Order: sequence, then structure tokens, then C-alpha cells
Amino acid sequence: MKYQARIFVTLRPSVLDPAGTAVQSALRQIDYHVDSVRIGKYVEIILDAADETEATQKLDETCDKLLANPVIENYRFELNLIAQEPKS
Repeated sequence: MKYQARIFVTLRPSVLDPAGTAVQSALRQIDYHVDSVRIGKYVEIILDAADETEATQKLDETCDKLLANPVIENYRFELNLIAQEPKS
């Protein structure tokens, strides 16, 4: 089965975000006053897995080992089954 995953990686709240601070400052300079800005990463992956449990396990491993630094970042993902076209 094919799944599409949308992965969101964000800095933990206790970690300073210099890029977010720079964007917030730039927004204020153009009169967009916001309370805070946090910068993160967004990744889309298409993967094969036998079922949703296996897909979730693969994604957790991928995020822990490659996409996120578990010391300073959190991640979450949305997982959707991709409809397969019937084989002729």
C-alpha cells in the first residue's frame, strides 16, 4: 500500500529561534505586528508499507534518525492512504 506523509518539524519551545526572530523583526518593519514567529520544516514523503502501523513505524524511524534532531526539535506527521488504481 502507498501512503503520503506530511511531516512537520519544529523547534522545541525552549529553543531559541534566531530565524523566527529575524522574520518577526522584518514583519514589524513593514507594519505587520505579530506576537511571535517560529520557523520549521515541512516534508512530504510517499512510502510503501503493508499497513498504517508499519507506515507509522517507518516514519517515526525516519524522523528520529534523519529529519529531526530529537534534542532540539519536535515532529508530527499526517498519514494518508493513497488510492490505488485497479490493475488491468
